[in-house]
Amino acid sequence: QVQLVESGGGLVQPGGSLKLSCAVRGTRFSAATMGWYRQIPGNERRELVASITSGGTADYAASLRGRFAISGDNTKDTVYLQMNDLKPEDTAIYYCYIRRRVTPTFHYWGQGTQVTVSS
Repeated sequence: QVQLVESGGGLVQPGGSLKLSCAVRGTRFSAATMGWYRQIPGNERRELVASITSGGTADYAASLRGRFAISGDNTKDTVYLQMNDLKPEDTAIYYCYIRRRVTPTFHYWGQGTQVTVSS
């Protein structure tokens, strides 16, 4: 059974930093994409934060590029999201995912980790 284990969320003051981790268990981070979406309070939809392929190609939401950085460690089947200069509007539940579009295909989500930016 595939599981995504997230860690690193919490409370931080505006301007501070947090680093999220997401480790996949039960499959390998190979020929796949991992990343984060977030759901801001009051919004029904999740929005893409950042993603990275197992080959190392990263992508970001345009509004977050420059403050957030995603990286991956294929040997640990883990991806990291470094979040800098955090703002109150970054407050959200951050959900990790893994998606594979070649056989065998799959798409799994983590349980979510809360990030709160407040003074």
